[in-house]
Amino acid sequence: MNDPIKVFLVDDHPLVRKGVSVCLSRHKGINIVGETGDAREVISLAHELQPDVILMDIGMPYMSGTMITDLLRRELPNIKVLVLSIHETAEFVREAIQAGARGYVLKGIPCADLICAVQTVYRGELYFNAKLMQSYQEQTLREGKDGEAPRLTEREREVLIQIAEGGSNKEIASKLGIAVRTVETHRENLMHKLKIHSAAGLARFAVARQLVPAQPDNDALVPAALV
Repeated sequence: MNDPIKVFLVDDHPLVRKGVSVCLSRHKGINIVGETGDAREVISLAHELQPDVILMDIGMPYMSGTMITDLLRRELPNIKVLVLSIHETAEFVREAIQAGARGYVLKGIPCADLICAVQTVYRGELYFNAKLMQSYQEQTLREGKDGEAPRLTEREREVLIQIAEGGSNKEIASKLGIAVRTVETHRENLMHKLKIHSAAGLARFAVARQLVPAQPDNDALVPAALV
């Protein structure tokens, strides 16, 4: 008999956590191992509880669910994150994908569908709300056809490549012969210009634009069509 899927709930609304817990607990193959409404303790609790799947709200105080997901991806890559959110715009889906989320569903989803989503991401597959994914793909296609991707300066391209290759600000500064503060400024400008809010997202953009070769562990997270 297979062990139950260990699920950790992250949402700052107690009633939402209660409802989700009641829903998932109906399935004998799922075990709620913990919950929190404090973004600041998610990482430490994840290390302690070692869940298989984290159900993650995006609109958390102190730190967004997207930022937490990015940290989890780097520190605990075996944990799958499934975003459970009220936000219905394609931009939130984009940020979740770039941060490393394996799925994105809306609050109010039927209980049976939520259970299916947890099971799907646990198996290593992707699970995204169909309507949101269609909107996201249409937006991505429009951007590709219209050539709306912002133009980068040569220095911005150099910094982006170094970020994608995992360099710290200090390492990038040394390699390019510029000040650390200059690297920080370029990083901030890249995030603003590309509307990407994490180093992981910048790395994915660089891979998608073929500025750096794709790494196998990055490719496994999101199909090329979704980057």
